[in-house]
Amino acid sequence: MHSKMLKTQSINLVEKSRHPKDSLLKYDFAVRTDKYVLVVQSKHDHKGDIMLIKARALKGYSLDSLDGDIGSASEFYFDDRYWAVRYLVANTASWLSGKKVLISPYSLNGVNNSDEKVSVQLTKKQIENSPSVDKDEPVSRQFELKYNGYYGYPEYWGGQYMWGGYPYLVMDRSKWGLTAMEKGWDPHLRSTHEVTGYRFLALDGEIGHVDDFIIDDETWAIRYLVAATKNWWPGKKVLISPKWIESVSWGDKEIVIGLSRDTIKAAPEYTDDSLLTRHYETGLHGHYNREGYWVDELSAV
Repeated sequence: MHSKMLKTQSINLVEKSRHPKDSLLKYDFAVRTDKYVLVVQSKHDHKGDIMLIKARALKGYSLDSLDGDIGSASEFYFDDRYWAVRYLVANTASWLSGKKVLISPYSLNGVNNSDEKVSVQLTKKQIENSPSVDKDEPVSRQFELKYNGYYGYPEYWGGQYMWGGYPYLVMDRSKWGLTAMEKGWDPHLRSTHEVTGYRFLALDGEIGHVDDFIIDDETWAIRYLVAATKNWWPGKKVLISPKWIESVSWGDKEIVIGLSRDTIKAAPEYTDDSLLTRHYETGLHGHYNREGYWVDELSAV
C-alpha cells in the first residue's frame, strides 16, 4: 500500500484465544491518512497487508486499468449473507454511457491512497465488451453467470466460505478449480448507496442510522457499519459488525441488532480520527462479548 501516513506504531499483541493460531500475532498499525483511510497491517500465513477502508473515502477514486483511466469508483454492491463486496460500480462518465460497469474484486489489484487510485487488472477493451446491465436494472444471477463466464471467474456462491471454496480472496487462477463445488446459495446484492441512511434498531428502540461502511481490502468484506447516533448521543459514532445484526428489513430500511441501547451507548466510540487497530477491535468485540471475525478466518485457513 502507498498511503501517506501521519504516524505509525508497532506492537506485539498476545491474546488468549480459542484457536491456537491466534495466540501470537504481530500487528503493525498505520494510523489514518489525510483522507482518513484506516490501515491495519497484519501478518497471516496467507495474507499480506490488510487495509480497512471507508467506502465514502473510496468514492471518487480513479480506476486505473491496464491501458489507462476508465472512470471513478461510485459505489459498491455487497451480498446480504456474508456482507462482502461483490462489485465495485464504476462511473465511466460518457465513455460507456447508459451501461452499468461492474468490477469484481478478482480484477482489483490494490488501492493507492496517495494518488487516490484503484488498480484494475483489465483492459478497456475487456470492460467495453463485457456483459452489460442497464443502469436501472438489478444485478441478476443470470447476469452474474454470464459475467463470471466472460472473465473466467469462480462463482463466489458455490461453496461454504465467503469466496466459495475459500474464506479469503484467491487471486491465483490455478487454484480456482481445486476446491469441490458445493450446493450454492442464492445471493441478493445490495448497494452501499441504498443502505446508507438505514435505521438501526436495538432491542429497546432506535439508536441511529448507517453513515458509512468499513471494508477490508484483502477479503473485500464489510467489517463494520458506521452508526451515527447524533439524535440520541450528540456527535457519537459507533461501529456495528454485520455479524451482530439479527435481521434486516430491506423494505422498511431497518437493521435490527440484538443489543440494548445502553450496551451500544457504552461501546468504544469511533471517530474519523480513531486508530482502528486490532487492539481497538479486540476491545470492541470484548465489550459485546463477541469473538473477533479474525478468529473464524484463521481457523478456516
